[in-house]
Amino acid sequence: MPLNDMIVNTGLSDLQFALIVIGIFLLLLVVIVNVRHARARRKLLDTSHSNGIEPALANRQRHEPSLGEFDDPNQAGLAAAIVLSASKISIDPRIDCVATLRFNEPIQGTEILAEIATWPQQALQYLLEGLKANWIDGDTWENVTASSAYTELQLAVLLANRQGPIEVGELSNFFTHAQNLAEALGAQIDMPGLNAMLDSAKELDALAAQTDIQLSINILFDSTPLTWADLVTLMQQRGFRLHANRRSFEFFNQAQLLFFSSELDPTDPVKQLTFLLELPLVPIQERAFERMLAEGAAIAEAKQGRLVDDNGLNLTAMAVTSIHHHVDGLYTELEQGGIVAGSTTAQRLFS
Repeated sequence: MPLNDMIVNTGLSDLQFALIVIGIFLLLLVVIVNVRHARARRKLLDTSHSNGIEPALANRQRHEPSLGEFDDPNQAGLAAAIVLSASKISIDPRIDCVATLRFNEPIQGTEILAEIATWPQQALQYLLEGLKANWIDGDTWENVTASSAYTELQLAVLLANRQGPIEVGELSNFFTHAQNLAEALGAQIDMPGLNAMLDSAKELDALAAQTDIQLSINILFDSTPLTWADLVTLMQQRGFRLHANRRSFEFFNQAQLLFFSSELDPTDPVKQLTFLLELPLVPIQERAFERMLAEGAAIAEAKQGRLVDDNGLNLTAMAVTSIHHHVDGLYTELEQGGIVAGSTTAQRLFS
């Protein structure tokens, strides 16, 4: 039957008929969305059952691990595609590509986590933060937990690290996941342009390459090599910690690692000890190079050694002054690039 005849036979006006059609379409859309969410939740529960987790615990808030690690191996399947930001790690638009999702009404964390749990395993690790609904302290972003509701989400991926800038395929995959998450949760989404983010990644990688400096000093014991036992005793007396590998040493100021030694063979006489300082990972106020130089000089004096550069030449006062200027310049370059040495942002970029 022609559409016009159908409208006449029903006695409806064109407007009334159009409104009915739109209503049917919206009803079908709601049904589709609900079915999709139900499947996601069932999959989450099925995963919990298969991993030995009780259904009553599947949606309970859990402690989110640091990047790349899970406190309980059974939890890995519940967040395979994404590693939520730990307490000391937060999204930083200076080094992250950030997609923002906004909801017309607050959405429960359980629904967000259920949707993310359906994602496949990803090589890249994403960060996720939520703006808590009715938060009395203003705009405060936090890790998404099952027990809270959120009005906005931020999904982010790191643009560069020591392996280089993010690749176009990886960034496109991130955009696809962000868009799919927005559609599944019924959110509006703001995303930066692909080409703009690729350009930012290259600029960030260039800055990292210029400032990712490892300083070193060497102590030669060429007259009387040390035994491993003598070196361990000396280093521990000076406050060094023996590394877990039992082949190198670390020097801390409270919880901050300042510098460390190269690995040694405990079965061989120690003819040279090298100290290494990863400049971007140590705050400027720690004066790590001065501390490393002072420790090297003290150890050399105690054991009749001498400080030398990488070419085996004695480390002169002029050379030390030149290194000082270079160190100050590198710290300044980092700050001008918006990266504070020793910050969590720097820790992520130079990982």
